Amino acid sequence: MSNKKSVTAQKNSGKTQNSVAKSGGAPTSTLDSFFQISQRGSTVAREIRGGFVTFFAMAYILVINPIILSNALPKDGNITMGGIASATALVAGIMTIMMGLFANYPLALAAGMGLNAMVAFTLVLGSGLTYQEAMGLIFWEGALITILVLTGFREAVFKAVPGQLKVAISVGIGLFIAFVGLINAGIIRPGGTPVQLGINGSLSGWPALIFVIGLLVTIVLYVRKVRGSILIGILASTVVAVIVQAVVGLGVKSDDNPTGWGLSVPEFKADAWSLPTFDSLAQIDFFGAFTKLGPLAAVLLIFSLMLADFFDTMGTMVAIGAEGDLLDKDGNPPRTRSILVIDSLAAMAGGLGGVSSNTSYVESSAGVGEGARTGLASVVTGILFLLSTFLAPIVEMIPSEAASTALVFVGFLMMTQVTQIDWRDPSIAIPAFMTIAFMPFAYSISVGIGIGFVTYFVIKIGMGKIREISLLMWIVSLMFAIYFVLGPIQQLLS
Repeated sequence: MSNKKSVTAQKNSGKTQNSVAKSGGAPTSTLDSFFQISQRGSTVAREIRGGFVTFFAMAYILVINPIILSNALPKDGNITMGGIASATALVAGIMTIMMGLFANYPLALAAGMGLNAMVAFTLVLGSGLTYQEAMGLIFWEGALITILVLTGFREAVFKAVPGQLKVAISVGIGLFIAFVGLINAGIIRPGGTPVQLGINGSLSGWPALIFVIGLLVTIVLYVRKVRGSILIGILASTVVAVIVQAVVGLGVKSDDNPTGWGLSVPEFKADAWSLPTFDSLAQIDFFGAFTKLGPLAAVLLIFSLMLADFFDTMGTMVAIGAEGDLLDKDGNPPRTRSILVIDSLAAMAGGLGGVSSNTSYVESSAGVGEGARTGLASVVTGILFLLSTFLAPIVEMIPSEAASTALVFVGFLMMTQVTQIDWRDPSIAIPAFMTIAFMPFAYSISVGIGIGFVTYFVIKIGMGKIREISLLMWIVSLMFAIYFVLGPIQQLLS
């Protein structure tokens, strides 16, 4: 890595230092002092509001995770979808609270999308592992990342990334979550072209209207500088959705009902309060995969899981820090080591909880966009997750069409950072573009980061500037190169 400061650092160093260190006055309470609320220019009310917004933006995982993992559940019925839903909320709540208390960062965690799909379709259905054996590999993946964090390797890798590539990561994540939001809301769908607007190029059905209403409410309130615009948009569209459902009676979206609700039906249920079941907890076989597949194949699967999880958090915490103006002059968030440790432990917790690897969520940017700057917001989000173990039916009442408005709007907020990249310098502009483009197009944060890293690596070598590439960038770029061809490697070894 070059010793020269990045354009990002030059532009943001003064702003960031002043905003973090001088934005607020003296602490007004023990709570204020512990979380540095005033110091970071926030208030308790903003933190609570941000915690609620993040929770609502993430609540879909309580529905989606059980649905995805149900494809891999054992046939004996010892693990149920209800148990997975409760455990998903429990693990997410505990780890998010830990992030708030020990890292003091507005970052929430839950079962990772993509990682849960790898459990169901790659580990169980693809490799023939049992559900418990798959969770064993998840645990060892988390343990490996934890070791890398404690030895300083993961943090060192993070700091070795050029500043403008970090900006590109933030921008790419913004486009990615906007794309996720549009897909979850049914605004963008598969069609005659790879994707298209709505159904046959038109927005059809009540759910699409709910999304449009929520997004327009958020936009209008934001431009009018109304506090809580994102949260108000979610709540307003949810209320309209409940009314529409009561009158029209729409079902869940399917091939026969393309204009139905995407993930959950917004309706009140008689059993809004129920005791949770945690039948997925401790459903784990630590060494079964090594015996069934062989050590080498098992290690390759762990390697694949690790890389899928390794850089998502790096990109996410940078994006959150950039949105909240919390990064230092080098583009690093405060307490980087603590953030990475909690995230790594969350992967292990996900395996022990039987709910797949838990990781940091880009949806946390919704809460930051609402004003959250400290770990208090994470504590609020975590408490709401814990409460949702009892109130899963109420959580499910929020349709994805309402929650997705926050993702799309925050995508705009994160996109504004693109001006910090020096587009006149192709040696950084091309890797930045590849990073930004591949995240939404490949539907993967990790793939976008990897493509950007490999492109940067190749360009530096092509320019004869090998000495500007740090040892860690060498290692990580080569790891990603291997990751991109893991399929052929596994075929050769099978």
